[in-house]
Amino acid sequence: MFGDKTVLRLALTLFFLAVGSWLMVLHRRAARGDPEEKAARRRRNRLFLLGVSSLWLACGLAVGFFVTEREALSIQIMAPRVQLFGLEVSSSVLISWIAIALLALLALAVRLLVIPKFTDQPGGLQNLLELLVESVSSYTGKTAGELGDNLSAYMLSVAAFLITCGLLELFGLRPPTADLVMTLSLALCTFLLINYYGFKKKGVGGRLKSMADPTPVILPIRLLTDVAIPVSLGCRLFGNMLGGMIVVDLVYIALGAFGVGIPAVLGVYFNIFHPLIQTFIFVTLSLTFINEAVE
Repeated sequence: MFGDKTVLRLALTLFFLAVGSWLMVLHRRAARGDPEEKAARRRRNRLFLLGVSSLWLACGLAVGFFVTEREALSIQIMAPRVQLFGLEVSSSVLISWIAIALLALLALAVRLLVIPKFTDQPGGLQNLLELLVESVSSYTGKTAGELGDNLSAYMLSVAAFLITCGLLELFGLRPPTADLVMTLSLALCTFLLINYYGFKKKGVGGRLKSMADPTPVILPIRLLTDVAIPVSLGCRLFGNMLGGMIVVDLVYIALGAFGVGIPAVLGVYFNIFHPLIQTFIFVTLSLTFINEAVE
């Protein structure tokens, strides 16, 4: 025999399912009216929202039949390790290879299928690609000055890698950018570029002299500040990406059986828009630090 709570849950599920279906039918019928009437549009919008809300409640109650225990939150700072051809490797390395392979296939497809069809009158995909390259070159030129032309290809590659890693989380994979080792590795590349261009532009003596300006007393502080740059960049990217992943998990656990759809909407933000924002910040800070090293 069913308990009272089970019968009540079943009744509420059927009720909200019926209400949601009825409201969606009314929304379709209202959509056939005059689309220019503001009142009609407001009525359709209200019907749609009420219908979606009722269906969401019905789904939550239905899922509650099968999910009786809430999942405990588990946070791993370091990425888990997996077995690959008898070797134990970090999952971040494996997912990074997947991201690199996808980008390589995309680049190969563009080179073989798109670039040979370029014309003097750009349009469609050619226009999009030229706009992307020009925008990145213009931004690196404004931020890093005369070094922008040399850095645009590298910064575009880093941006494409970071965004691809964020998109892979939509498929249930832990993004490499949520691994401190990976973000510190990317920040270390920026650190090497800072010192490479700094020593190339000013020489060893000029670089040290600029770090000791206006007084040699601040030289140790400047050295410590430069060493802290990759740590700051890596921890900033790691913290923001891991934080986004934790927020989605917290919402999913807090909603329990009613976590239908909402975590997915949040996931779209944290896996698409959030990586775009963090990529922009990482690239901007990298270019800024490199420009400061050569000034």
